[in-house]
Amino acid sequence: MKKRLRVSVVTETYPPEINGVALSLARLLEGVRGHCDLELLRVDRRDLEACPPDELRLAGFPLPGYARLRGGFPAWLRLWRRWSLQRPDVVHLATEGPLGFSALQVARRLRIAVSSDFRTHFEQYVEHYRAGWLEPFAAAYLRAFHNRCHLTCVPTQALRLSLEAKGFRRLSVVPRGVDLSRFAPSRRQESLRAAWSTDKRHTPILMCVSRMAAEKNLEVLLEAFRSARARGRRAELLMVGDGPVRATLERRYPEARFVGMKTGQDLAEHYASADLFCFPSQSETFGNVTLEAMASGLPVIAYRHGAAAALLQDQVQGWVLEDFSTQAFEGALEDAMSRWEREGPLAWQAMGLAARACAQAQSWDAVVGQMLGHWYALARHPATNPETDAQALRSRLL
Repeated sequence: MKKRLRVSVVTETYPPEINGVALSLARLLEGVRGHCDLELLRVDRRDLEACPPDELRLAGFPLPGYARLRGGFPAWLRLWRRWSLQRPDVVHLATEGPLGFSALQVARRLRIAVSSDFRTHFEQYVEHYRAGWLEPFAAAYLRAFHNRCHLTCVPTQALRLSLEAKGFRRLSVVPRGVDLSRFAPSRRQESLRAAWSTDKRHTPILMCVSRMAAEKNLEVLLEAFRSARARGRRAELLMVGDGPVRATLERRYPEARFVGMKTGQDLAEHYASADLFCFPSQSETFGNVTLEAMASGLPVIAYRHGAAAALLQDQVQGWVLEDFSTQAFEGALEDAMSRWEREGPLAWQAMGLAARACAQAQSWDAVVGQMLGHWYALARHPATNPETDAQALRSRLL
């Protein structure tokens, strides 16, 4: 019988925050709790309930432009004391911010095995915030951070190959799962469709679920929808989510319906009640929303990136674009709309069924088993002679 592992998970985002990193991490930890002794080290928030015994909450700071998100301050001393008294077998780092950086330093100093997730292309975000000159420094930081870990988990083979070409080492593909009981075509609600359109049969409902931020490329979809409307195409576009650019987009594109953030069963019903999922982001490491839409029986229009590249075939489960231009997205939407007008709802239903069948292979149980296997392997082979000086990491950035 295997010894139960003690695993410390460090993250700067976690529910009730709503984003792909927080929600997918929470689902993974839900699956592993029955197989190991888990402690969660997270950033404190005012709206949290009483702290459970297997959780440590650490000081944080608000992130500019993101009212619901907080970064974590470094916590060298508290982590050192905690892990010296209650030594974990593995430390898993879900985020690369100041808290994650300090956790990496302390774990290496104590010779504890460290795994990490590459979940967000932070180095690509800076361009969207008019700070493109920072991109080389952000990329160098991420490479140095993850290369000091004994294992970095990535969600797709394509991302693994891309990162390896940039000098990242010790990468392993750990895919994302989806809750097939929650996200399913059976969640469809005709009352929702009636609220979105008075012509439920002949007016297709397009949907995008996303954090509304500059790096999500949402204006590409909104402009494509505007162009389709200008050509006389009948459709409704539902924008689900919230974020720093929502108010601006809502003012610029009044023809779209902005319905705010949805969670749980409400989100599942929104997916299942739509007809087509449109996702223009090019900054995803995966894109959990694509997989949720597929599980809900929706065909997808997306660039060949993240989940779309890993799971979808063009013209089988939707439209997967090799051309990363705005024009390509607009052309795909035009093709989809012309098919609907020729054939009606049946035009997209076969693609939606194929998308659901593909999503059914993405089991959370398999993902949990794979992650546990990695942690057991790391615990059996702890690192020796680790670099312990903080200057060693900083020097790699020069």
